[in-house]
Amino acid sequence: MPDLEIKPQARSSLAWIGQAVSGVLLMVILLLHMYFQHFEGQGLLNAGQVVVHVSSASIFFLEILFVIVVTYHALLGVRAVIFDFNLGESTRRTISVGLTVLGIVTAAYGIMLAILIQTQILA
Repeated sequence: MPDLEIKPQARSSLAWIGQAVSGVLLMVILLLHMYFQHFEGQGLLNAGQVVVHVSSASIFFLEILFVIVVTYHALLGVRAVIFDFNLGESTRRTISVGLTVLGIVTAAYGIMLAILIQTQILA
């Protein structure tokens, strides 16, 4: 039976690929965000106009995707920097779990705020 355990080197490679892919996604999402939030329409938007703007389904989806991808990318970067120190496998595992929990909480909070903004405009 083949060994299905992912070796540390393979996990590191997968993390690097995830970092690269999320970086490219961030560039695309950032360009779309900048265009739709700052250049489309009548110049700078006030807070009320931003709330109305985010009520659009496509903008809402873009903002949630932005929160998820930037959180993933940032925490992978933090993980890579920490892993540059010579740490044991159990410490690495603990750090990975901690950063995963932090990422889930951060993304959930960002999504919750976007939903609250959208429900305020729809109420």
